[in-house]
Formats: sequence, C-alpha cells, structure tokens
Amino acid sequence: MTHLGEWANLLLRWIHLIAGIGWIGSSFYFIWLDRALSAPVRPRPGVEGELWMVHSGGFYQVEKRRIGPGDLPAVLHWFKWEALLTWISGIALLVLIYYLGDAYLLDPSVSRIGRGTATALGVGLLVIGWIVYDTLWRSRLADHPGVTTAISLVLLAAATIALCRLLSGRAAYMHVGALLGTVMVANVWMRILPAQREMIAATAAGRQPDFTLGERAKRRSVHNSYMTLPVLFIMLSNHYPATYASPFNWLILLLLIVAGAAARHLMIGNARTALWAAAPAAVALGAVVVLSAPPPPRARPDALAPRFADVRAVIDRRCLPCHSAYPTDSAFGRTPPPAGVAFDTPEAVQRLADRIRVRAVETQTMPLANKTGMTPEERELLGRWVSAGAPLR
Repeated sequence: MTHLGEWANLLLRWIHLIAGIGWIGSSFYFIWLDRALSAPVRPRPGVEGELWMVHSGGFYQVEKRRIGPGDLPAVLHWFKWEALLTWISGIALLVLIYYLGDAYLLDPSVSRIGRGTATALGVGLLVIGWIVYDTLWRSRLADHPGVTTAISLVLLAAATIALCRLLSGRAAYMHVGALLGTVMVANVWMRILPAQREMIAATAAGRQPDFTLGERAKRRSVHNSYMTLPVLFIMLSNHYPATYASPFNWLILLLLIVAGAAARHLMIGNARTALWAAAPAAVALGAVVVLSAPPPPRARPDALAPRFADVRAVIDRRCLPCHSAYPTDSAFGRTPPPAGVAFDTPEAVQRLADRIRVRAVETQTMPLANKTGMTPEERELLGRWVSAGAPLR
C-alpha cells in the first residue's frame, strides 16, 4: 500500500498542477482582458470593448458584448471544470498526506491536540471559512469593500495564527492554502456560475438580463485572482522549511500573502495604480528574508571537531529510521527514502553535510516532527562537525 500511496501522491500532484495551470491561466487572462479592452474603433451595437492580439503567427480580435433578449449564441464556452478538478485533486492530496499519513499533520513540540481533533479542525475550517467569507461579502458591509476586505484579512490572520499553534508548520500552511482554495472554487461554483446561468436563462426566455448579477460575480472573480499567487506559494512551501519551521511562521505566511496579492495587482491591475503595489511586495519579501534567517551559531572557539564515530551514532539513532535504503519507520517502509536522501554510508553523510546543517541544526525540521527525539546537544554536535569541514576521522 505504501508503494501505491507514493504513486497516488505523484499522480494527484500532477493532476493538481495541470488543472491549476488551466484555471489560473484562464482566470488571469480574463481579469487582464477586462483591463486591456478599449472602446471599438467603429462603434457596433452591443459591443462594449474590443482588443486586437497577435499570437502564434495569427491575429485575434476579442469583443466584449452585452447581449439582450434573443442574442444568445448557439455555442457558448464555459470555464469551470478546471476549478473543480484543481480543488478535488488538492483535497485528495490533503487527505492522503496529512489525514491518512502519520508523519506531517502534527508537531509534538507545538501541537497539543490529537490526530482526530486536528483532522476535524482542518475539515471544519474549510466549511466554516467559506460560510463566514460568503456571509460577510453578501451582507450590507459588502457595499463598503475597504471595510469588508479589512475584516476578511483579520479573520484570515487569526486562522493562520491558530493553525500554526495547533498543527505542524507545514500542515498549517497547507490548511491555509486549502481554505483559500475552497473559497476560490466555491466562488466559482456557488456564486459566479449561478449568476451566469441566470443571465443566460433570462436571455433565452426573451427577457433583459440583470447585469448587476454579472457585476457581483465579477467581484468574486477579482477576489480569486488576489488569492491565486498566495495559494501558489503555499503549494510550493513544503520545499522551504525556513518559512514554515520558523518561530515566526504565521507572520512569514501572512507577509507572503501580502506579497503575492501585491504581485497580482502589479501584473494585471489598473495601469494607473498598479506600480504602487511594488513597494508593499518588496517590503514584505524583505521582512520574510529577515524573519526566516536561522539564528547565528553559538560560538565554541574552544570546542574540538567531534569524532565522526559520534556523528555516525547520532545519524544512526535519529536519521536512519527514515533516511535509508531500507527504512524501518512505518511511514516510509518499502519506499525510497524521503527526497532520495539516504545516510547508509559515511561518504553519503559527508556529501549531505550541508543539508544536515540546514535541516537538523538551523531550521530543526529534521527529524520530521522530531519523531526520533534528537536532542539539542546532538544538534549542536552535528553543527560543530559540519563547521569543522565534515571530516570522516
């Protein structure tokens, strides 16, 4: 089953990536298109804006039309399945890696809840998060978007801080991403598509469509575009423990959400206001670099380089259960070692010394959730060995 689980993980990630490319590409294209359209050179009935483009050796003319009764075209293309498939594959990965696996959901050093409670918390957050967001943006407060946006960001910050206190840093990041992704796909299927269907039904029945429905749906589409780049970072975050393993992991994630939203505005925002977004993006990223920096090593000028035999003993006790060609840890049995990292020979340990320093000494994200109980003294010993040049004597 472990071997099949590895393949399920790979295929789900591939599907998630492919579907996400389709969804994000179409979403960003249409947001950009609305900003790029200009009044038609030759006014035509029903045409609100047009744009000429060149791509792959061909010229394309795009028109934005306001249709009326009886104007419904015979063929109408929808953009919806990419969103649903992205969400389904993402939730499947969340279940497979965090709820069915026993390695990533909790961190004994910070978590004070059990697996069942953590799973219920994660699932409940997705449902309640959407209800709160949707209720807020359907209330009268939505007429004051600045206020409603501020409330939304405060609630997101509170959820982020709580998750980073209750789950492992890596799991907390993924659940924030799952929350944003759930809001995005629910926006598409529960608010944007019904508004479009209602407008189409009115046109097909010979009635004038209510275009305010389209304006409200467009607001949700704009929301989705601002959430997209933060979600993309979260999808990649498990490769960068300096972010999720930091004591300031919650603040780092919130700053990266700000940077991602600002980058979106810079990419496809109104040309007259987009450039201002570069400043908060730069400030947020600079703060992240500072906050994620590892603490300086404690000076030990009188300390001699440890013997490799002592280093080998720590590696054997704390690392080999997972990082071996023949893992003994039940979470990785009968599979290749995580990330292909194995410490079976002295030469392999020496070759991977820099990774040992980063993961076991600086970020302290290995052993995973410290499940083998590596002590601070052992981490210091490994750090001194690497600083001395990782000798095999």
